[in-house]
Amino acid sequence: MKLAKRVSALTPSTTLEITAKAQELKAQGYDVIGLGAGEPDFNTPQHIMDAAYQAMLAGHTKYTPTGGLATLKKEIISKLERDQQLSYEPTEVIVCNGAKHALYTLFQVILDEGDEVIIPTPYWVSYPEQVKLAEGVPVFVEGKEENEFKITPEQLKAAITEKTKAVIINSPSNPTGMIYSEKELTALGEVCVEHNLVIVSDEIYEKLVYGDAKHVSIAQLSPELKELTVIINGVSKSHSMTGWRIGYAVGNKTLIKAMTNLASHSTSNPTSIAQYATIAAYQQPQDAVEEMREAFESRLNIIYDKLIQIPGFSCIKPQGAFYLFPNAQEATVLAGYETVDEWTKALLEEEKVALVPGSGFGAPNNVRLSYATSLEQLEKALERIQAFMEKKMNR
Repeated sequence: MKLAKRVSALTPSTTLEITAKAQELKAQGYDVIGLGAGEPDFNTPQHIMDAAYQAMLAGHTKYTPTGGLATLKKEIISKLERDQQLSYEPTEVIVCNGAKHALYTLFQVILDEGDEVIIPTPYWVSYPEQVKLAEGVPVFVEGKEENEFKITPEQLKAAITEKTKAVIINSPSNPTGMIYSEKELTALGEVCVEHNLVIVSDEIYEKLVYGDAKHVSIAQLSPELKELTVIINGVSKSHSMTGWRIGYAVGNKTLIKAMTNLASHSTSNPTSIAQYATIAAYQQPQDAVEEMREAFESRLNIIYDKLIQIPGFSCIKPQGAFYLFPNAQEATVLAGYETVDEWTKALLEEEKVALVPGSGFGAPNNVRLSYATSLEQLEKALERIQAFMEKKMNR
């Protein structure tokens, strides 16, 4: 059976592929430590689960409006006013089946064949694939390691052509954990305003920020930037609700209406029960969110110091999210491998530690290590990586 061209060119998700391989080895009885998945290891807070249960008891198990419950939209608007000092109307909000679905739907409604989307590297693995599914063209701009993996206004301007439609800004970043400062966003924003670019601001990790770092939404910086920006966010990372599949997009009402129309013919509506759970997530105290953030920051501070002492690794300390993204090129050479992908595969096969090779993120010299797991498992994983390197170097 012949497949459509649009799916034939897709690259499988590297993160899900690694996670599946780790689970396969676990099923065979191996003690595998998987550091590939991008989800918190905490359960969803109890009051959110209670709200879902009460919603079921109350009979809220039917269809909802395609763009989401009015009450949930109200809570999203209140959250944006509280956290970003941004004001929106319900017509400027769509609730989707996860932030990934919000991104997918957005690209479908803004891109025509051949339209270009500027994607800074390293990037989240699904950005280029979603652009290609919308018949757009991903244009990669390297966020250099010496600039904390962030692109400059000069780089952005140089990548713009008459076909450029949008640029993606992911801050805090998956996979690097880096955060754009207000000054950096202002400079990038000036270029976007000059060329009238749609700014896709992926802020899904906004609550996971460490040290003195601060999350700023580019939409906050001026009315012109707010008009150009579509904020993508959700509760998956902040409230440990990855499986509930609630994300949202906020922006220009014409775009949001188009996204809602498309969703009405594809997904109908986000899960009703999950929407009620998300209302509780935003309405009630955020203590659990802060507790999880503190736990991630504590783990980061411990394992970062241990990682950079392993031969061949260098790493910029991340400011947010829950990933380390070390450069493993020297480690690869020291261990006798040609590529970081080969090194990563050997580590999984011999030491049963699953990392994600940076090639899937457009950065082939790096690996992604998620610290969204227990400190005990993290320390054990680092001990195995250390042993792996010592064994290979002493052959």
